Amino acid sequence: MPRTPAPDPHTPHGPLPEGGSVRPITRWGADVMHRPARPVVEFDEDLRALAADMVATMYAADGVGLAACQVGVDLALFVFDCPDEDGRRHIGVVANPRVSLPEGRDRRLDDDDEGCLSYPGAFVPCARPDFAIVEGEGLDGEPVRYSGDGLLARCLQHETDHTLGTVFGDRLNKRSRKRLEKQWQDATDSYPQGWPLEGEQPTVSDRQ
Repeated sequence: MPRTPAPDPHTPHGPLPEGGSVRPITRWGADVMHRPARPVVEFDEDLRALAADMVATMYAADGVGLAACQVGVDLALFVFDCPDEDGRRHIGVVANPRVSLPEGRDRRLDDDDEGCLSYPGAFVPCARPDFAIVEGEGLDGEPVRYSGDGLLARCLQHETDHTLGTVFGDRLNKRSRKRLEKQWQDATDSYPQGWPLEGEQPTVSDRQ
């Protein structure tokens, strides 16, 4: 999801962990990307260190969200730093996320472009509800809740999907999926397997 840093982030559950190391991003096709992740049951220093690495990797790739499977770890965990519709920045860490979406007359779809750091250089419209609530646990096991509209709603849904073994390409029709694959193939030279440790940084339209 495109990252647009802004001052004074909304941090209802505290800051993101710091001091992590950048890891290579795992690509679609790896088994860990396509199966439900194991629930987090131990909220310890190892989990905090993993989250710190995920934060460092997310920023290195210029993304707004990253799930543990995207660094090859089979745990239901994601981090995010993402603006909402009004440009207000929200940051957080969620373990074992559960997403709630509007229904009935309150449900409106947003069909903006979407991409994925695990399929870099490609983006197509993907219809999703324009508001989302995610609940789960923080790094100390405490309950956390995040909600928002715009890009934040898309990010919360996208990252929760990752913990369920779903990539956003699974939500596309055949025509859109072919368009996505063509863009990805055209961009492969810019995103070697070690990216973001090596290779070019994404352009604004690629950041997901």
